[in-house]
Amino acid sequence: EVQLVESGGGLVQAGGSLRLSCAASGFPFEAYAIGWFRQAPGKEREGVSCISPSDGSTYYGDSVEGRFTVSSDNAENTVYLQMNSLMPEDTAVYYCAADPFCTFGGSWKYWGQGTQVTVSS
Repeated sequence: EVQLVESGGGLVQAGGSLRLSCAASGFPFEAYAIGWFRQAPGKEREGVSCISPSDGSTYYGDSVEGRFTVSSDNAENTVYLQMNSLMPEDTAVYYCAADPFCTFGGSWKYWGQGTQVTVSS
């Protein structure tokens, strides 16, 4: 059974940091890219970041570039999203997803259940 389980969300003040985790199982971890997406109420889903565990290549959305860092622990089949300098507009439900290709606009094969991130001003 494929599982993607996010954790680490919560409430933080503007300027603070959070680290999200995405624990993956049920598929060959290094054969898939892991992406982070977010969706705020009333807004479209937005691609945040993506990493290819096989070679460590990373990609970021314009709104988080320089503030967020994605990394993977291949031994633990886990991807992390370190979020620094958080702003109220980062408030959203954050999802991790897995797909052979790291493209924000594509249709991702597997999805987690999401974790809420709330940034207070």
